[in-house]
Amino acid sequence: MKQDAPDHPLIALLELAQRARAAASADELAFLVVNESHALLPYRQAALWFHAAGVHTLSGVISVEANAPYAHWLDALCRHLASVHAEAGPLCIATAALPPTLKASWDEWLPAHAVWLPLRHLQRDAVDASAAHGGLLLAGDQPWTASQLALLGEWSDIWQHAWRAAHPPPRWSLARLPARLRDWWHGGAAERRWRRRTALALAILGVLLFPVRMTVLAPGELVAANPATIRAPLDGVIAEFAVRPNQLVQAGQPLFSFDQAPIGSRLDVAREALSTAQAEYRQNAQLMLNDARARSQLAGALGKVAEKQAQAAFLEGQATRSRVLAPQAGIVLFDDPSEWIGRPVQTGERIMQVAAADDVEIEAWVAVGDAIPLAEHAPLQLYLAAAPLTPLSGTLRYMSHRALARPDGSYAYRVRARLDARAGQRIGLKGTAKLGGERAPLIYWVLRRPLASVRQFIAF
Repeated sequence: MKQDAPDHPLIALLELAQRARAAASADELAFLVVNESHALLPYRQAALWFHAAGVHTLSGVISVEANAPYAHWLDALCRHLASVHAEAGPLCIATAALPPTLKASWDEWLPAHAVWLPLRHLQRDAVDASAAHGGLLLAGDQPWTASQLALLGEWSDIWQHAWRAAHPPPRWSLARLPARLRDWWHGGAAERRWRRRTALALAILGVLLFPVRMTVLAPGELVAANPATIRAPLDGVIAEFAVRPNQLVQAGQPLFSFDQAPIGSRLDVAREALSTAQAEYRQNAQLMLNDARARSQLAGALGKVAEKQAQAAFLEGQATRSRVLAPQAGIVLFDDPSEWIGRPVQTGERIMQVAAADDVEIEAWVAVGDAIPLAEHAPLQLYLAAAPLTPLSGTLRYMSHRALARPDGSYAYRVRARLDARAGQRIGLKGTAKLGGERAPLIYWVLRRPLASVRQFIAF
């Protein structure tokens, strides 16, 4: 049963404060402020408005129809009042000062008199102050006295305190961090602020001067450390391969062979020419006893035999070299055999490599803009794409003194590093190499690339 309204307004204010503290939810507080403020001053309509949510609660209704024309007009009115009246305390609204669009519909929606009560303390440490305020609009048929408006202002402070208690801020929020830092920076006495700022400046300076190791990232892969490079021993066309890519071979095992048809035909011609030269030599040797002319031609015939023998021996050597054998045991490294078969190659052109299975090292390509001074035996780590959680550690062996052209058109420095332990990974795996250089202040590590870009831009 509803209790009778107390005669004294201060008693009514105390009762409202008690009910606000006892409210179990924010909705109960909203209902209390729009429907039970009658105990302090008479009104016909009341609306609770928030900047972020618009019209939240209306007196005499259970819920607000957000798409209703009345709610749209009331939201526009409250936003206008919040923009023109930012001070605390009630504001009696003068309809003559309203914009024409709001003034034209006033008589349709509200009584003649209204008061606007800003609500500026709805949240503690609000990140966005504009989203943390609202207002209470009361409308009635008669104007209110100054004492009634004073009670209304006191009631708004009590109600906002209860509202904040119903919406406690989180213990920690990244969004609230700037506001807390701002309060910490400007809070306290002047002497304490000076000490605090001095200590902060020294701490920042210490962090910026803290020595850190210069590091650079570069694409890297596992390559053979000391491979035996197999090059074309002669000009010709590759006929077939006796091995597959990444196959394990033994020393002396056939790898590939050239087309034997042109080599065999040239060898047959050379052998036939050698037989002819030898026959001519024997003929001259028989005739030299009776023919002085034959005696003079004997030396030329002997030279011709030697020449044809050299040609035949050369072609026999080519025929032997046309069947390429593995110089050592290891893994065969080359591309797709179908790309080589039938392709003419020149003497010295690289065909494949034979590398020992455990003879592996790291190769990385450091971009020109990322080149940093690297000490001898500098540490290096390779994070393979196939095993990113188990990096391979190595020690710098050498870094090329000049940048080399890469297949993508860029220039980079070649880096080779020995592995500290057996990798257990196959040759050809790629990843990202991390190279550690000398130590430098943190501020230099942060500003090195920007400063280099600026100096290139201004040429200074």
